[in-house]
Amino acid sequence: MRTHLNTSTTVRNLGILAHVDAGKTTVTERILYATGATHKRGEVHDGTTVTDYDPQERDRGITIFAAAVSCTWDGHHVNLIDTPGHVDFSDEVERSLRVLDGAVAVFDAVAGVEPQSESVWRQADRHGVPRLVFVNKMDRVGADLDRAVASVRERLHVVPLVVQLPIGQEDGFRGTVDLVRMRALVWGAAPDSFEAGPVPDALYEEARSRRRLLEERVAELHPAALEEYCATSALSAATLTSALRDLTRSGEGVVVLCGSAYRNRGIEPLLDAVVSYLPSPVDMPPVRGTHGAAVEERPADPSAPFAALAFKVTATATGRLTCLRVYSGTMRKGDTVLDAGTGRTERIGRILRVQADRHAEADQAVAGDIVAVVGLKTTRAGSTLCAPQAPLVLEPPKAAAPVVSVAVEAGSSTETGRLSAALARLVEEDPSLVVRTDPETGQTVLSGMGELHLEVAVEKIRRSHGLRIGVGRPRVAYRETVVRGVSGLVYRHVKQDGGAGQFAHVVLDVEPQAPDAERAGDGAFEFRSAVVGGRVPQEYARAVEAGCRDALAEGPLGGHPVTGLRVTLTDGATHSKDSSEMAFRAAGRFALREALRAAAMELLEPVAEIVVTVPDDALGGVLGDLAARRGRVSGSAARAGTTAVTATVPLAELFGYASRLRSRTQGRGTFTTRPAGYAPVPVAAYRQAMSG
Repeated sequence: MRTHLNTSTTVRNLGILAHVDAGKTTVTERILYATGATHKRGEVHDGTTVTDYDPQERDRGITIFAAAVSCTWDGHHVNLIDTPGHVDFSDEVERSLRVLDGAVAVFDAVAGVEPQSESVWRQADRHGVPRLVFVNKMDRVGADLDRAVASVRERLHVVPLVVQLPIGQEDGFRGTVDLVRMRALVWGAAPDSFEAGPVPDALYEEARSRRRLLEERVAELHPAALEEYCATSALSAATLTSALRDLTRSGEGVVVLCGSAYRNRGIEPLLDAVVSYLPSPVDMPPVRGTHGAAVEERPADPSAPFAALAFKVTATATGRLTCLRVYSGTMRKGDTVLDAGTGRTERIGRILRVQADRHAEADQAVAGDIVAVVGLKTTRAGSTLCAPQAPLVLEPPKAAAPVVSVAVEAGSSTETGRLSAALARLVEEDPSLVVRTDPETGQTVLSGMGELHLEVAVEKIRRSHGLRIGVGRPRVAYRETVVRGVSGLVYRHVKQDGGAGQFAHVVLDVEPQAPDAERAGDGAFEFRSAVVGGRVPQEYARAVEAGCRDALAEGPLGGHPVTGLRVTLTDGATHSKDSSEMAFRAAGRFALREALRAAAMELLEPVAEIVVTVPDDALGGVLGDLAARRGRVSGSAARAGTTAVTATVPLAELFGYASRLRSRTQGRGTFTTRPAGYAPVPVAAYRQAMSG
């Protein structure tokens, strides 16, 4: 591994984002190879990649766990996280994006922007992470840079700034024209050699035209570039580079490059673009956190008070490994740090530079670093570690609510304790997994983001702990919502059993939220107090809200969580001695339960958008199967002998769909999914699911 550079301005923390099979891991492998971090090109199909080191990743040929690696390029230290592309592991992407300063979005040159590409792009939008686009697989049959760029513009609603022109098409792809410097980069027969030279005569006019178009688009967006363009009718390479850097970091435009990672073509220009356009930790705004009620900012300065965010915890054979992003200050081996969330202190045992499953020890980590730490006993993913004398709490990554559950049980009664310990460790490593005990059946229920997510989790327990586990049929997470509310529901909570009594009088209006909120399925709930004249003091109104939230845990139809409603406290009364926050909380809870029983309620189920790509001769059977699964087709697109069908299908109907699709298409069909919220479920389908 190369020597680490401690200057924050020469650090780039970036992630590789994309849809399944767009080539993220191959891009990562070629970056490591081009920078000299590895001396042999790893291949996904051979199971020899650095970042897909877990046995399940190699068996399945997909990225499951976000893996961090480091390398150096042009005097810059690059911390790179290869993220999963499958929708079931989107929480890994979320936690990675929380600590990154930039990202490279990899798109397939044939398919363009695919559903999961769009999902991870929106995740990056929420975190304000600047991005570059790398259009991969330019050597594939049907590869078309212009079509891929058009999908970026139409589906992602951003301004693509294309800085390269491909030399050769499909299997003849051999290089690119750098439109910023107006030079040609051509890769030869050797996989790690390329030559820079003049633009070929056959492409010169097209290159000039595209350079002109690039200048015009940049001038429209960048004031300094516009000033030079108006004065000289052109932009210099220096001005264009500076403007592209500013537009990338502000998000007003996105630089687009192209290449073929598998053939090792286009990686060096991509690294140059990472260094030139993506921000360093110093370029990012100071991290914001809270200390009590005060909001504080910490700059990316090694001399500032220490603050870091734990974003991943991994249990290894040699101990507990906690991955940190250091936002400010300096952390040294042997330091005592404060877990700001729990108030406990931890000791830094060892600091490690991470290279996927391999590590190199370091004496310290400074602002901007992404490192792993050994020795932390109770720190969880999302915890803030800081200097004890300068406490600060950083916003943790948000874990998505699980949508699929299975019952798990040990193969024998003697293994029950080991299974409980294994599940606890699993949840510690992956916060998007939830373990609970069903109060009716006593079964242990494991919940996650999808069928594959749970399958991987169960297999990990089997392999890591040598346990025999029985797994029940998957179930989805249903929700209940209000279709037609009630007004003026009166509830009096009176309790007298010796000593001080309890008295609370509340009047509630319950109504559905807006249609979008009703279908969100994510705990959407509004509460407001419209009481006048001080009949219910503010502290009691807050207690009523807390009681209402308690009541949302179980709805009247099937005991599922309630979502998508608005509650208004319109009136009430208090007692001079017997009223208390506890009494009003109980009144809020019982009043809302009564209101929900009186209201018109509806069951909701999670639905997914599915894109099925099938040969034309199997299209009819696939459409019929989607209809049988209560799917609603919303569009289709023909692609060279195949058709991509987009549909919305209940998640419960997609269990086992992969096997069914393979049998109907003789193994030639593929599909991808992404969450699409919640939708009403027919009573018959719900009863069948619950009885099954």
